Amino acid sequence: MGQTITEKIFSQHAGREVKSGEIVRVDIDMIIGNDITTPISIRAFEESGQEKMARPDNFCIVMDHYIPAKDIASANQAKISREFAYKHDMKHFFDEKDMGIEHALLPEKGLVIPGDVIIGADSHTCTHGALGVFSTGMGSTDISFGMITGGNWFKVPETIKVELSGKPADHIYGKDIILELIRLIGVDGALYKAIEFTGDTILHLGMADRFSIANMVIEAGAKNGIFAVDAVTETYLAERAEANGGLRDKPKIHYSDKDATYCQVIKIDVANLSPVIAYPFLPSNGKTMEQAVEDDLKIDQVMIGSCTNGRIEDLRIAAKIMEGKRVARHTRMIVTPATQKIFLQAQKEGLMEILINAGAVVSNPTCGACLGGYMGILGDAERCVATTNRNFVGRMGARTSEIYLANSAVAAASAIAGRLVDPRN
Repeated sequence: MGQTITEKIFSQHAGREVKSGEIVRVDIDMIIGNDITTPISIRAFEESGQEKMARPDNFCIVMDHYIPAKDIASANQAKISREFAYKHDMKHFFDEKDMGIEHALLPEKGLVIPGDVIIGADSHTCTHGALGVFSTGMGSTDISFGMITGGNWFKVPETIKVELSGKPADHIYGKDIILELIRLIGVDGALYKAIEFTGDTILHLGMADRFSIANMVIEAGAKNGIFAVDAVTETYLAERAEANGGLRDKPKIHYSDKDATYCQVIKIDVANLSPVIAYPFLPSNGKTMEQAVEDDLKIDQVMIGSCTNGRIEDLRIAAKIMEGKRVARHTRMIVTPATQKIFLQAQKEGLMEILINAGAVVSNPTCGACLGGYMGILGDAERCVATTNRNFVGRMGARTSEIYLANSAVAAASAIAGRLVDPRN
């Protein structure tokens, strides 16, 4: 009986063939913590009496949620992680001097390798599956167990196969594909399942689109999302290796067997897909752009950024639409590049000048606005079009505020119009 990519990754790590449903104990290739979740893991680690991490070079802390600190509480929270990193002379510790949102920064640094098993105390750790890895979010105590032992226990998930067909039309991106999938199956449609993306559409998707898709599988309840390695992946990895003096490790590439067992197969005709807008208050509450335009919604704020859509490709899309135009008088626009490198690249390409001249505010790389922490809190009854990944009640501020999830083109066009509009018109 054949195996899926996810089953093969666990088989390699377990040293034997495993199938979905089995519970296995495997070593972890990379553990990721951030300034919010890591202090809890550090406390558990220290209370265990452990003095050294089992695999210190396989643990990474990225300061990204409230950095620079927004208040005394967040400053003290960050202080715990900093002191731990300095005490253990951590190789992979990223603070204000080299900052970025963790799920954009780690791939950029060449720290995510095909075939890896990766865990992080952040639900969107599944982003890294775009590079052919098993990557999932776990709790802070699970992270501490990994710090102490170098591994953890996993139930090998069943896999849902998503077949994407057709070339995406203008202003159809990975964000629209994943929002359409979540619309189809709901926020609990893939509970503890792997979602494997296949089909001829993949040939037309760059890494930014793939990261965006893998990032949001958690919004359907999935354990992980995954893409097979192809020429696009290999080019991306080669560029990361050149920029960083090599990759962290040698890739371990796996492909699903033709006779692999899938618990479900879902087909999406991407060629005929319209931009998808997720209305409040669930990512599954998707509407087509045509339906959304009919509602003629006034927008108070637009946010382009986050670990989902804060890459250079997103900034290029926005700048192309906004060049020579201005953000509507009654609308605010916040742009958050996902890493400092992306920020500098956007500046080099002249994108920052275009966006700022259009009326946007550019912030440092941070998760701040996306999680309603700072850098863009919404007031009572305000509406925001955001390229982020969640639109729950109170996610970005006031409980009466509303978030409409969309791709970067929709966000940019809506900022100019001051209303939710179709960028294709």
